Amino acid sequence: MQKFDYIIVGAGSAGCVLANRLSENGKHSVLILEAGGSDKRFWIQMPIGYGKTYYQKAVNWMYMAEADAGTNNRKSYWPRGKVLGGSSSINAMVYIRGHKFDFDNWAAQGNPGWSYREVLPYFKKSECNQLGADAYRGGEGPMHVADVSRDLHPLCTNFIQAGQQLGLNYNDNLNGAEQEGIGLYQTTTKNGFRQSAAKAFLHPARKRSNLTVITSAHASKILFEDKTAVGVEFLHKGKTKQLFACREVIISGGAVNSPQLLQLSGVGPKALLDSLAIPLVHNSPAVGQNLQDHLGMDFLYRCKEPTLNDELHSLWGKIRAGIKYVVSRRGPLSLSINQGGGFIRTRSELLQPNIQLYFSPLSYTRAPAGTRPLLNPDPFSAFSLGLTNCRPTSRGYIHIKSRDPRQPPLIKPNYLSTDEDVQTLLEGVKYLRQMAETGPLKDIIVEEMRPGLDCQSDQQLIDDIRGYAWTCFHPSSTCKMGPDPLGSVVDSQLKVHGVESLRVIDASVFPELVSGNTNAAAIMVAEKGADLILADVQV
Repeated sequence: MQKFDYIIVGAGSAGCVLANRLSENGKHSVLILEAGGSDKRFWIQMPIGYGKTYYQKAVNWMYMAEADAGTNNRKSYWPRGKVLGGSSSINAMVYIRGHKFDFDNWAAQGNPGWSYREVLPYFKKSECNQLGADAYRGGEGPMHVADVSRDLHPLCTNFIQAGQQLGLNYNDNLNGAEQEGIGLYQTTTKNGFRQSAAKAFLHPARKRSNLTVITSAHASKILFEDKTAVGVEFLHKGKTKQLFACREVIISGGAVNSPQLLQLSGVGPKALLDSLAIPLVHNSPAVGQNLQDHLGMDFLYRCKEPTLNDELHSLWGKIRAGIKYVVSRRGPLSLSINQGGGFIRTRSELLQPNIQLYFSPLSYTRAPAGTRPLLNPDPFSAFSLGLTNCRPTSRGYIHIKSRDPRQPPLIKPNYLSTDEDVQTLLEGVKYLRQMAETGPLKDIIVEEMRPGLDCQSDQQLIDDIRGYAWTCFHPSSTCKMGPDPLGSVVDSQLKVHGVESLRVIDASVFPELVSGNTNAAAIMVAEKGADLILADVQV
């Protein structure tokens, strides 16, 4: 019977970090199971290739969430990485950590050790920032964070000047002392290639003899003896296999797959498990609850100045960009389409930003979300002003529908189910209009293509929000961290309440969604989680 000290389920953003850190000292045998395959793919390694992997079954779970009344009964397409590196292999690569108050709030909810002061060292530990180390940036970590400002589109300057005319300060580090302000996004890229968690953390560790990686391994359940996790059952090459852990099993499947696996294993709401005749290991009502996600809106503008549409729409434009990328690893193919950004408070009484801004110097008007890859921008000059709500108050849930691990779970986001979330997006889209009216943008705008100037009143804007708002692919909190076993899934040590030798370590443990993109925070959780695990070995 083959045994490992630690078995990690999921080689995504968190799992790759854990595999590296737990195998680092050479004292522990580590196994990581990944349902997907290799990340050695052209469309993954080339940064702008995420337009292809956005809708590519070979590397993507391609989930569909249930319809919500708050979004006019539309279903949401949820791409999630099914590949080494997980969603860090198919995301838009924007490196944002979240606001310091987010983490202070985590600690205030009964999670000692998770305040901003205490997690900042773990953010820095993971990061090798191109601009070098300082009080907020890391300089020696495995994950390269690139300053791509020299390659960004010239219209980013217009975007920044527009924000400044509205009173925003230019912020040269949106992960620094203050998050608020307008600036340029840094990305998880290096030398023109994507820097996924697999590339930064997992691949360098694979040469270690104490680390084993099994791909195409679809976990079907955690194995228990009484209430102690002892191993994992998984589907591999048409067979059901089992492997066992001497110390701990760690679930790192993300906000969808982690609660799904717990429920399949008998840890979850008793009524749900009973309805599917799954033997109960532990009644944990919060498993799959507390689902949170950022919702996005964008306004599209046709403009007088050339944008990336002009460079990338035609076949010859794609060829020219491809040649530049091959020769120099520079140009638009080496970048994210999210180039400028920032954080604003739409009301002065707020203590932290409630809206994140995005500027993209291109547009797609013929690609409804979740219908096809995003490879061909519009055939005219245009750009997008976008936003997301930083701190949504709507809560959804994820429940399995079947005992079959190959069947996707039911995903019910409950988007825009609170008045506060509707009001926040309403204030946000009004701000986009204000930006478009400033000189730096107004002087280059030909027309507002979406939603169009016929959409003016508050009710018209709210109707547009309900009919258009889309997920920003940041699901979290379905295995919430907290002290209450009925209202949370893991404790502050990331141990699953009510059972032994089992932890969840990924974005699903966030007590609340962070204000910004989630990849950096998921990696931070894994850095800290690895230290918590290794500290237990020393006791």
